[in-house]
Amino acid sequence: MNIPDDVVFGENVFSPKIMRQYLSSDTWESLRRTAKEGAPFDPAITDEVACAMKTWAMSKGATHYTHWFQPLTGATAEKHDSFFTPDYEGSVIAHFSGKELVQGEPDASSFPNGGLRATFEARGYTAWDPTSPAFVKKGPNNVPVLCIPTIFCGYNGEALDNKTPLLRSQVALANQVNRMARLFGVPTNKRPYATLGAEQEYFLIDKKFFEQRIDIVQTGRTLFGRRPARHQQMEDHYFGQIQPRVLAFMAEVDRELWRVGVPAKTRHNEVSPGQFEIAPVFEEQNLACDNNMITMQVLEEVADRHGLVCLLHEKPFAGVNGSGKHNNWTVNGPDGKNWLSPGKTPHENAIFLAMLCAVIRGVDEYAPLLRAACASAGNDHRLGANEAPPAIISIFLGEQLSDIINQLEKGKPTSSKSGGKIIIGVSTLPQLPRDVTDRNRTSPMAFTGNKFELRAVGSSQTCSLPNAALNLLTAASLDKLCTDLEAALDRGENFNNALQTILSDIVKKHKRIIFDGDGYTEAWKKEAARRGLPNLVNTPAALKVLKDPKIVATFEKYGILTPREVESRYEIHKAAYEHIIHYESECALLIARTQVHPAVAEWQSCTRSSLPKSRRSTTPSIPAPATR
Repeated sequence: MNIPDDVVFGENVFSPKIMRQYLSSDTWESLRRTAKEGAPFDPAITDEVACAMKTWAMSKGATHYTHWFQPLTGATAEKHDSFFTPDYEGSVIAHFSGKELVQGEPDASSFPNGGLRATFEARGYTAWDPTSPAFVKKGPNNVPVLCIPTIFCGYNGEALDNKTPLLRSQVALANQVNRMARLFGVPTNKRPYATLGAEQEYFLIDKKFFEQRIDIVQTGRTLFGRRPARHQQMEDHYFGQIQPRVLAFMAEVDRELWRVGVPAKTRHNEVSPGQFEIAPVFEEQNLACDNNMITMQVLEEVADRHGLVCLLHEKPFAGVNGSGKHNNWTVNGPDGKNWLSPGKTPHENAIFLAMLCAVIRGVDEYAPLLRAACASAGNDHRLGANEAPPAIISIFLGEQLSDIINQLEKGKPTSSKSGGKIIIGVSTLPQLPRDVTDRNRTSPMAFTGNKFELRAVGSSQTCSLPNAALNLLTAASLDKLCTDLEAALDRGENFNNALQTILSDIVKKHKRIIFDGDGYTEAWKKEAARRGLPNLVNTPAALKVLKDPKIVATFEKYGILTPREVESRYEIHKAAYEHIIHYESECALLIARTQVHPAVAEWQSCTRSSLPKSRRSTTPSIPAPATR
């Protein structure tokens, strides 16, 4: 990327490069191994790291630090504490201990907890996440604060945030990927991990127009309105020339994000007028989720400085496209290679097909969970039209890959529509070129060459929940695949023959989830029903999956969430949906009473008074509605 001269990428991040300047070599290496290799954290280094972090942050002008966490509101939270402590001489000293770095007690009893804690026992803790680097954030008034990414948990360790289940799911996925690697003879000296690239869509409107709309101010979307004669029919806004005012906004957003280490890469006009998109370079999943939360906050803050308002609601305007968050997800194995990328050798292609089939089975078995992870009141308005996927979860593979999967179902795939043959160690298959698929914008889960693009995530949602669900369903499916393969090997079966049988069986049982057609048609709804695929059209229907004993047991088996924590998520998301519907209804009623009805009454009065007396209606004016 071409970074402007006044910006140093990551200049406000306590990155490994910066840490080298402030930490001893032993401490730096210990922290690196924890962050990159998943090694256990050494508590003996906390004081040195805390002192170094404080010194660096104060050199950036920071006087306060905060444990930056993600409560179950879907947003981020922070409480600022000063570095300064009074001494006995009446002065102050700057102090930041290892204990303050590692653990905080924000209380935060007013955050949603779904019954996990009562008000009289509401102590909560934040705990440092060393896998996501600390950074200095400068708010709207250019006040620098040291932000330390943390988890948020209850007194007994209950997960009260969105980051903790994500981190747990990464461990579960890594364990099963390593298990598969050992079966394939792949060294496991490196830590496997999922990567994420989250494309963020948003709307911009002028602040003076925003302030005139009570509905947008209070709910983030229009409750009343009229579609203009010209909106997005000409499709000329998409990838069109970026207007100077918007480009200035985008340029400042890029600068702010680069300073805190967010690798913003692309920016462009989206389909709907006033709609835009920003996308980063792929990163390790946990960091990418944190950086997406930063991105949303920066978009809103910078928009304000430009006299604009950034709307992150999934469907702020009727009749035009809504905004989503295209969640590009893949898995890197312990060999450092993308295991969802077709390989150049028979061995690599065997791993690719095994991983692909594992995802197919996982998505089919846990489709309701994936839908629930993307459910919200705002997303209910978006899903099912204008390039947003329908509520029916399916997988798009593309013509060539679907053809190979169909052959695999029969046991011996030997050809490809693109021609060419190689021996992959499972059966005779063609060389699989990269980007073997087109893109299907109506598919919730589309394979796009070397990754899956989950298009169902809403623009205002955290990426943590959908990615935890993707990790979990993949881990569970890999567990089953490895268990079956280990049993076959114990029976003395040939590895390649056993693997081919297992993959063929997966395709036979779960090919119903594969659909390459138009997901918007009524024909697909009927076909999906025939296949037995769930169609959870709204949030209340989707959330019921969290009551399913199978889902609860799976969360518990892989250490992602306890049954009580799953129940809390159901209660929290159900309550959030109900609150949104309630305050949107209240707002609509308020507008109808105070704006629409008076305007109608005034128009009626003016119309009657302008007519000759002989033509005036004797119908009385509309009475004012009764107050509640």
